[in-house]
Amino acid sequence: MTLSFRDSFYALAFFVLLVAVLIVAKSILIPLSFALLLSFILYPIHVQFLKYHFGEIASAAVSLILFFGILIGLLIFFSAEILALSDQVSDFQIKLMSVFASALVFINDNVSIVGNLEQEELMQSGRDWLKESGAYLLGQTFGNTAGILASAFTMIIYTFLFLLYRKGLVRAFMHFAEEGQEEKYHNMLRNIQQVGQKYLSGMIILIIILGVVNSVGLWIIGLDSPFLFGFMAAVLSIIPYIGTVMGAVIPVLYAFFSHDALWVPLAVAGLFWVVQILESNFISPKIVGSSVNVNALAAIMSLIIGAAVWGVAGMVLFLPFTAMLKVVCENYEQLKPLGMMISESHFKDD
Repeated sequence: MTLSFRDSFYALAFFVLLVAVLIVAKSILIPLSFALLLSFILYPIHVQFLKYHFGEIASAAVSLILFFGILIGLLIFFSAEILALSDQVSDFQIKLMSVFASALVFINDNVSIVGNLEQEELMQSGRDWLKESGAYLLGQTFGNTAGILASAFTMIIYTFLFLLYRKGLVRAFMHFAEEGQEEKYHNMLRNIQQVGQKYLSGMIILIIILGVVNSVGLWIIGLDSPFLFGFMAAVLSIIPYIGTVMGAVIPVLYAFFSHDALWVPLAVAGLFWVVQILESNFISPKIVGSSVNVNALAAIMSLIIGAAVWGVAGMVLFLPFTAMLKVVCENYEQLKPLGMMISESHFKDD
């Protein structure tokens, strides 16, 4: 067994260069990556419209309009819940500041950090801080909204072009295939598309199931805006491991500060705990797990690297990209060890 210093150096240099490109060009690559995954899931719809003689341009346009029409309809539906909840945000802030101030006063009385502390003074300081930071937060909100809208528009354009030029792109990529390996290379490209398509369609089904279960459970418990909190937690579950916890903490905290009875936040926490068990052991493996087939170590590493490189977008995107990388590795002898390290089936007991 020999170790080539030159090959190791090239591999390390390529990895460092790849990470640098991902960081520097993330404003371009993030909407491009979302558009690629979106084109995978819209491809079957696009093909169906082609069968009805819509034409390439019309089929791509109608597929996008249908998808974003449903998305906008859902946002309008939940906007009523958001507006109803906004009336209670001020009360929630006051209760949160009151608990925080009481905790500081209690700690100071027992440890004597800064002399005399009055709860009312801390409350007033908190109110002043909220007023002073309101304008800044409003400006940040408008700035972030403008950036999100620009990225969304760019993503729509990319998706439209991916659907429109899909055949030309496939023919161009086929030129990378070695002589005599064209069919195998074409199957690899098709498997990559199917992995992305199955992952996204599975995540949409998972969000719907979890959203309905969460919302019904919160409605039975009696929490305000159950559909908003239920589907928010379901959407956050897209982020592996961390998203589920974030989706549960927000409604639990809201229940704790908005209800005097202690059983309400405990019931909300118990609901999300039961749903998490069902999702991890039964729902997600059946719906999403079969398409991804990525072991827990590779999933966590993709989550950490994605967060470090692209933030929240990387946490969402890097898991399906890892699954696609596994497909590529399985088709090249030199990369098969890396594919085995990613695959879930390789680590299962015989």
